[in-house]
Amino acid sequence: MKINQHARLSTAPMMDWTDRHCRYLHRQMSRHALLYTEMVTAPAIIHGDRDRLLGFDEAEHPVALQLGGSDPAELAAAARIAAAFGFDEINLNCGCPSDRVQSGRFGAVLMEEPQLVAKCVAAMREAVDVPVTVKCRIGVDDQEPTEVLPEFLERVSAAGIERFAIHARKAWLQGLSPKENRDVPPLDYDLVLKMKAKFPHLHISINGGIESLDQAAHFLEQGLDGVMIGRAAYHNPSDILLDADARIFGDGHTRSAEDIVMAMLPYIESHVRAGGKLGQVTRHMLGLFQGRPGARGWRRHLSENAHREGAGPEIVLAALDHVVARVA
Repeated sequence: MKINQHARLSTAPMMDWTDRHCRYLHRQMSRHALLYTEMVTAPAIIHGDRDRLLGFDEAEHPVALQLGGSDPAELAAAARIAAAFGFDEINLNCGCPSDRVQSGRFGAVLMEEPQLVAKCVAAMREAVDVPVTVKCRIGVDDQEPTEVLPEFLERVSAAGIERFAIHARKAWLQGLSPKENRDVPPLDYDLVLKMKAKFPHLHISINGGIESLDQAAHFLEQGLDGVMIGRAAYHNPSDILLDADARIFGDGHTRSAEDIVMAMLPYIESHVRAGGKLGQVTRHMLGLFQGRPGARGWRRHLSENAHREGAGPEIVLAALDHVVARVA
C-alpha cells in the first residue's frame, strides 16, 4: 500500500502525546493508518540528541515526522537526517499556534508567508526522496480564509507539494491560548471540501473536531482523500482505531482492546528491562476501555501503580482484571 493510501486515515501530531510509545500502541490497533510524531524543531534535530528525538520501532511504519521551522537550509538538513532514520514522510508544521512557535517564526504564523513556506518545502524535497507534506490551518487572525487558503495551497503546491492536511479552523495568534485554539475558532469543513474541488489534483486530508469513524467515512464519501484525527484517537483509541482497517481500508483484520493489551506486554517488558518506566507506556493506554464496564478500575489501577519502582507487565494484567471481571 502506498503512503497516500495509508493517509486515508491518520493520527494527528500532538505535542506530549504522540511519542514512540503512543505510536507503537496505535500500530497494534491499526495496521494501515498513517501515524505522526510530535512536532520536532529542525534545530533540535541538527544539534540535539537524535536518537532520543527520532528513534522509533520498526513496527510503527508507516510513520511520518512533523518538523517545525522556517529556515530552508535548516529544514533541509533536518529532513535529510530524519530520512536516514527511516521515516516514511516529512511533514512541515504550518498550524501550531503556541507562543514558542510564534517566537520562532514557524507553525501557524507561516500561513502569512506562503512564499517562505514554498522555499522551505522546495529545499526539503531537494534533500530527501520520501514525500514532503504540509499541515496547515485555514488562516490566522484577521485573514479571510476563503482568500488566504487557496492562495496558500496554490503557492505551496507549485513548489511540488501534493499532499496537505488542513485543520479546518483559523488560529488566533493573539488572544487565545493553544488549548483554546483547538476549540474556540469555528470549524469550516465546507471550505476544506471546496479546496478539494478547486484543487482536485491535490491529496487533501481534513482535520479538526472529528470524533468518530462515521464522520471520517462521511468525509471520504464526500470526496476528500484523507481524514486526520487527533484527540479522539488518543482519548478513545478503541472506537477510532480498532475498526479503522475494516471500515476505512477494507481490511477485515480486527482485534479487541483485550488483544491490544496482551500485544503490548512484550513491548512493555522490553521497555522496563531497558530501564524505562512503565508509566511512560501505560499513560497512553488509559483510554483503551473508554465507555466499557470496568474502564474506571482499569484507569485507576494503572494511574496509582504504574509509577512504582520496578512496576512492569504484572501491573497491566492486574488492571485488566478490572475489565474482565466486570464483563464476566
